[in-house]
Amino acid sequence: MHIWRDILVLLVVLLPPTSSNGSGHSLWLLSTYIRGETQFPEFSYTTALDDITVGYYNSGTYFPRGNTTNEDDVVNSDNIKGISDYMKESFLRRSKLLRQQSQYDGLDVYQTLVVCELLDTNNTGKMITKDAARGVTTDELCYFNNTFNYKVILNITQDKLKPQLEEFKQKYVNYFQPVCINTLKKYLEKRQNEVNRKEAPIINFFQKANSDSGGFCVSCLATGFYPRHINLTLLRDGQPVSDHEITGGDLLPNGDGTYQMRKSLEISAADKHTYTCSAAHISLDNKLIVKLEGYRLHREVAVPVAVLILICVMLAVAKRIRKNPDPEV
Repeated sequence: MHIWRDILVLLVVLLPPTSSNGSGHSLWLLSTYIRGETQFPEFSYTTALDDITVGYYNSGTYFPRGNTTNEDDVVNSDNIKGISDYMKESFLRRSKLLRQQSQYDGLDVYQTLVVCELLDTNNTGKMITKDAARGVTTDELCYFNNTFNYKVILNITQDKLKPQLEEFKQKYVNYFQPVCINTLKKYLEKRQNEVNRKEAPIINFFQKANSDSGGFCVSCLATGFYPRHINLTLLRDGQPVSDHEITGGDLLPNGDGTYQMRKSLEISAADKHTYTCSAAHISLDNKLIVKLEGYRLHREVAVPVAVLILICVMLAVAKRIRKNPDPEV
């Protein structure tokens, strides 16, 4: 069934970029509407404080997640119903509009991501909404400093979307943003130990022979860090390597709630440059730097050879001693 593919694609499409500077905190609401008969709920959503799941809504009921403290006063049941009803109605309108555009009659998956930010200065940051359908973003809206920025991705005329957009703008200012920020502040009070924890990255810098090219693959792996924002840089003789030369760089979750990131670079067998891996993270007072010298792999091979020679010499001496036990001989 293609539904899981559509949901996973939409998740990638909707999630904000990981290049944010990580300043402040955010509350996320990711909702999903499925049109058609499946084993999944027709409408559901998940709420997250930064990257910590705090709740799940399904079939008219909101279920707290990881609630180790008393959070009964954080989420208002009236707000849950009001937001849920509005989002589902919005999905229905969007589904009808898109089906009129394409005459598509198959199973449909729609998703909306809503994010509000609270800056370290305790001022309200951006509030962002991204909508997606059938694996692609349809439109994006950003509200910041009393200014709306709106972008339509699909071939839908502004005239058809304008009535819904104007209505949504009013709800943004008067309802959605105040509710989101108020809920975010309450969650921060309850979950401050979780969101404010700092785990330093463990850096592994290594190279591996590439049998196809005859060269080597230099890789820098940072793992076990939290929060998720990290600046991982590969340098050649002290200068950053161009992005187009590097592979990887995706932020990936670990099973313990921390993150990892790997960046790799292909080099030739004759490369004698000095390579450095630099990591900057909020848990570190200074940048963590690990160096990798040219021909490291060859030097690692040379060490066992030297050890083998030493062992042979020791065995020869031991054999001679056994033949001549008299130390004066």
